[in-house]
Amino acid sequence: MDRTPLPPDETVLVRAYRPDDEDALFALIEREGEEWKDYWQGSGRAKYLTALTGSIVDVLFEGDELCGYVRSRDDDGFGVYILDLLVDQRHRGKHHGRRLMEHVCQQHPDDDVYVTSDVDPYYEKLGYTREGTVFVVQRRP
Repeated sequence: MDRTPLPPDETVLVRAYRPDDEDALFALIEREGEEWKDYWQGSGRAKYLTALTGSIVDVLFEGDELCGYVRSRDDDGFGVYILDLLVDQRHRGKHHGRRLMEHVCQQHPDDDVYVTSDVDPYYEKLGYTREGTVFVVQRRP
């Protein structure tokens, strides 16, 4: 897989999340439906707002439309972990997910960057290698 960085695209802007992005971000997450409902439904929105506040969050705009985001955490020099990556279904196939991943890497050039995944084929397609697994230790009641 070619890991050459994507060329710049003047129609796309990646920048840090701001509080005024909240409604557009939650609209994006809600459009994903059932699979992402824990992030937006009921008390989930307030919990996720707290998670956003404690994370590194970048948003991707195509024109004026927020059409993707990435949420990560820095483990104090032991790596950066990408926890959420989402691109609006209407904008998939334009390399926006890869652009967001590259942005995280550019922001942390001296750190290992990992991604937690439930869509392994996507990351394998991008040429990333699997390292380890995640186990559920406890589920909330």
